Amino acid sequence: MDNLTVTERAARQIGEILRREPPGTMLRLSVEGGGCSGFQYKFDMERAQAIDDLVIRRDGAVVLIDQVSLGYLAGSEIDFVDDLIGASFKINNPQATSSCGCGTSFSL
Repeated sequence: MDNLTVTERAARQIGEILRREPPGTMLRLSVEGGGCSGFQYKFDMERAQAIDDLVIRRDGAVVLIDQVSLGYLAGSEIDFVDDLIGASFKINNPQATSSCGCGTSFSL
């Protein structure tokens, strides 16, 4: 699994989101070029799984990650934070050498 993990908090939140979607919906996490730091994380709802997707299942959550994005996410932790600033998914990526203030983009 390339040491990619989903925390219990993130799995619960993803599961809650997916329960409000049509049956069979999954969360896709991908990495794209762009953002203020060079790369950005993207979250989408997906009904189809590619044959080479990494599939993470935990506590009702189903997360899909394509092979290209997996290279940028290896060793990462997907977490969910809810604090005074707001609630959001947070990617703790050990490969990122820097990230933007909002945490949605990073550089290697």
